[in-house]
Amino acid sequence: MKKQAANNITGLRVVFSIGLLFLAPLSPAFFALYIAAGLTDMVDGTVARMTGSVSEFGSKLDTLADIVFTAVCMIKLLPVLDIPVWTYCWTGAIALTKAVSLAIGFIRHRKLTAVHSVLNKITGAMLFAIPLTLPFIGLKYSTAAVCTAATFAAIQECRSVITRTIENNA
Repeated sequence: MKKQAANNITGLRVVFSIGLLFLAPLSPAFFALYIAAGLTDMVDGTVARMTGSVSEFGSKLDTLADIVFTAVCMIKLLPVLDIPVWTYCWTGAIALTKAVSLAIGFIRHRKLTAVHSVLNKITGAMLFAIPLTLPFIGLKYSTAAVCTAATFAAIQECRSVITRTIENNA
């Protein structure tokens, strides 16, 4: 059962994410599930490593859970947040850089490569914190900080894919 613990935790992120669809955005119940989903993202990899249950399936399940969580958050939060237009433009440029990185990685290594750098993880944590910091930090400031970190992370990832041999970062 220990071997399945990490995957079960990751599965909870999908359940919590779907639960967010039925809650009012930025409500206390929304924040409770949002934080629970975020916690599962922080601990599932650690549990997998501690129990020796790191697997390709677990990695793919984690990616799927991240996609579901991100999509649900976009569905629920984008309509209620007054996000500056420049943020969408900057995000598009970051996405383009990441797409180029994926293409280069696929051409060089014949597989989709993703670099799980510290800077990418910091960017993810900053992005996750935005809804939690809305009462304290203006959205234009927090999005500028996240976009800055994401830009450096995307450039670092692209540089890494170009200059290094990627072994098992699919």
